[in-house]
Amino acid sequence: MLLRRCTRLFTRSFVSKQDTEKETIVKLLYNIGSRNEVEQYLEHFSSVESHQFAVIKVGGAVLTDELDTLASALTFLNRVGLYPIVVHGAGPQMNQLLEKAGIEPQYEDGIRITDEKTLAIARKVFQNENLKLVEALEKLGTSARPINGGVFTAEYLDKEKYNLVGKIVNVNKDLIESSIRAGALPILMSLAETPEGQILNVNADVAAGELARVLEPLKIVYLNEKGGLFHGVTGKKFDVINLDEEYEDLMKQSWVKYGFKLKIKEIHDLLMHLPRSSSVSIISAEHLHKELFTHSGAGTLIRRGHKIQRFSGDEIQKLDVDRLRHLLEAHDPSVVDGTQSVAEILSQIKSRPNITVYCDASYDIFALVSQDMVSKPLSLLERFVASKTATVNNVTDNVWTMIKKDHQSLAWITPKEDAHKQWFFERADGSYTWSDRTLFWSGVADLTSIESFIKNMMDLDRNFLNVKKPTIQKRTFSTFLKRSYRTFSTQKQIGIIGARGHTGKELIHLIDKHPHLELAYVSSRELKGQTCVSYTKSQVLYSSLSPQDLPEKKVDCWVMALPNGVCKPFVDAILSRPNAPVIVDLGADYRFDSNWLYGLPELYDIRTRIEKSKKIIANPGCYATGSQLSIAPLLKEKLVSQRPTIFGVSGYSGAGTTPSRKNNLKELSDNLMPYALTDHIHEKEIGFHTKRFDDLGGVAFIPHVGQFFQGISLTVSIPLKKKLDNDQIYALYEKFYQEEPLVQIKKDIPEVRDIAGKHHVEIGGFKVNAAGDRVVLVATIDNLLKGAATQCLQNMNLALGLPEWEGIPL
Repeated sequence: MLLRRCTRLFTRSFVSKQDTEKETIVKLLYNIGSRNEVEQYLEHFSSVESHQFAVIKVGGAVLTDELDTLASALTFLNRVGLYPIVVHGAGPQMNQLLEKAGIEPQYEDGIRITDEKTLAIARKVFQNENLKLVEALEKLGTSARPINGGVFTAEYLDKEKYNLVGKIVNVNKDLIESSIRAGALPILMSLAETPEGQILNVNADVAAGELARVLEPLKIVYLNEKGGLFHGVTGKKFDVINLDEEYEDLMKQSWVKYGFKLKIKEIHDLLMHLPRSSSVSIISAEHLHKELFTHSGAGTLIRRGHKIQRFSGDEIQKLDVDRLRHLLEAHDPSVVDGTQSVAEILSQIKSRPNITVYCDASYDIFALVSQDMVSKPLSLLERFVASKTATVNNVTDNVWTMIKKDHQSLAWITPKEDAHKQWFFERADGSYTWSDRTLFWSGVADLTSIESFIKNMMDLDRNFLNVKKPTIQKRTFSTFLKRSYRTFSTQKQIGIIGARGHTGKELIHLIDKHPHLELAYVSSRELKGQTCVSYTKSQVLYSSLSPQDLPEKKVDCWVMALPNGVCKPFVDAILSRPNAPVIVDLGADYRFDSNWLYGLPELYDIRTRIEKSKKIIANPGCYATGSQLSIAPLLKEKLVSQRPTIFGVSGYSGAGTTPSRKNNLKELSDNLMPYALTDHIHEKEIGFHTKRFDDLGGVAFIPHVGQFFQGISLTVSIPLKKKLDNDQIYALYEKFYQEEPLVQIKKDIPEVRDIAGKHHVEIGGFKVNAAGDRVVLVATIDNLLKGAATQCLQNMNLALGLPEWEGIPL
């Protein structure tokens, strides 16, 4: 939204002076962060030479899918006086042209083998993409200069192995500095030259890294579609990775492998060669401005961090008192306003037992935690003081992370009307206000200790209990304790229409356990007036709502759990109201409607589109979910020669609750029941959506019902365009889903009995025939969970602005 507003501003006639325009843009920044945040970062970024602000690596997919957003983001930065240096790739565009030319891409160790024909196409593609970005910028009134050569000098990486692929040995920054002096953004493509003039292909990530080693910028930014890096088990986005503290442990994690592991290692090696003030951000183009100008950020920030020193017991005597005095005199509010003297604070530190002090090596931050207060299990954060340098370089976050590791049960007290109260709420599990104070706590399992603490605190009044809030980062490393109790979170109200079936019951169970959702209405004609026993947060009675009832209900999201062809009157009624709530349809009515988002986040772009679209979501079918996840990696790489064949067997819960042969246990006993042998609705659904990757005329899908209740097994036969072996295909799937916690790849054949009650999909087996031209794999999915209710919750979370996997057991 902010970028769109800025774009409209930039394309108007420039009737005011440049300084007035910059002031206007800065005011727009205040919409995403506080004035202090914005001004701190502007001052920080402007404190270095123009070419040392940022190197931004742009992938080819961003140029194709988000060109206007990227141009707006870069223009935004330029209008506040900054000159990011852009290095772009063009991998997807190259693959398309190579395919048209009948040239099959060849890779070795993940590096594209580049012959003369491939290089000729690469030059053409890079020049076209470079010009596209330059023209998009100039349309917005931003001067940009295409730099097609002369920056990177390279030698052959391994001519016999990779042919015309280069290893950068020198970076000429003169052309970049000349562009910036002329007031133009430098736009570089990732091609290099030998001293003799031979052009060589180089990886864009490598080119950006080598450029950063020479320029030593404050920021190195990698733009990607997902907007960050994600934990391989929890599925949560990493807000911050502090390499000094976390790199070794992170690299030991079993899920850290393949592309993720290589990316982290490359970033680690790069930052080890740069000043400690440099950092890497992985972010989407749309949220670039928020990542750069707010403490909360929007993507993943990777930095070396600052080594934090911990002092306790006799080690307190080792504190550098002079440097600590300087910090407190300049930045401790109680010292600045004369409430306390530095001498008093130092005396308290040295005379009291059971305290721990945290400082960085340069004494830009100071924190004090005690355990000698009223309730022994609780640790009390008494002081947290940080300089501007610590704030901008995120040292505050390092200290907070260490404090939380040392003190799992933590409390702190602030004035009731503290200007930074929201920050405290965001880090707390709960709060209690009395008199002119608010007590916050985090990681407290037994609230009786809080009650005891509050009772005693009402009788005490100690000055050192007032924690003065510095400007602290909102970012948190993803291993923080999961919140189980919150007083500040607004609960989202959910209504379910047609909740009698198996899927409706599973969804109610998930909502019951979700920390941010409440069930407001549950509608079923057959169960009207009965208590919804599956929901325990409060008493909810089944009702029988008509379409006319819905517009007046205060609901954040309606879920349609109705048979196919029934929900349209309900949907129309909801959408007739201004600012209509979210709708998720579990049926098939809108899965082929381009006005609706198709809710399979692992494959399609709902994660990025949800913020800009009308929040109406078609939940995919159970068979369709497992099938698409099974074939997508090979389809996307254009490795499939003919349409795949899918043999599916579902538990009889998939037949619903209305009696039929397909859910009659006598009919199913010792039996396997085929049905809908052609043109099943899910066959059409699979083909309709996977043609985005490669249109091979859909799939051949043959469904069956088994005598078990819950789960689906899919045996998938996929013809291959070229010879591959089992390990190659396994590695392809592993890499494709490495950041998706609800898709698990295994070498063994998954079995349906192991997936019942689980919220993920398992894909495995991976057996290539002797001719090497066909692979068979097996996928299992719980038809009621990831095939329906879990996927619905995943989509609801996205639409409601909640973490995608919140409330889903992983």
